[in-house]
Amino acid sequence: MAQRISRASVGGDEDALSCPSPLAPDKGATALDLVYQAADVFRGMEKHARETEARAQSICASALEGLRLAEMRAEAAEQAQRELIVTAERKLQHACQALEQARSCIEAQKDKLTAVELRAEVAEADARQAKEALALVEEAIRKRLLCANPDVGVRLTAVA
Repeated sequence: MAQRISRASVGGDEDALSCPSPLAPDKGATALDLVYQAADVFRGMEKHARETEARAQSICASALEGLRLAEMRAEAAEQAQRELIVTAERKLQHACQALEQARSCIEAQKDKLTAVELRAEVAEADARQAKEALALVEEAIRKRLLCANPDVGVRLTAVA
């Protein structure tokens, strides 16, 4: 390893993967040093790839959890909406039934009122007829009974 570091520093400003100058005395050592450098680069790339993969997996897991929670909230909202719709439909049915009962009651009351009005008209007609019959009876009594016996007319007016 020390040999690798010393060989890498020999190049100075050159790139880590650049080819050594043809004047290098030990080409085997330079090649070995390049292999070590390449291995270090590959290890760095592998480490970076593992870290990137770990971050990606973490982001995916977090996104998946967020999606799962969002789906649960959406399902809960849909369930609540279904329950509200069922409740609203039930209340609407009760309201319709109450309205229909009220209509039936009103119709029944109208029918009763009409019947009462007809009975009242019949009673009024009967009362008029009875009054007219009474008036005829009174007149007949006056004409027939009072005219036949004039003293009775005086006594009837005194009693009345």
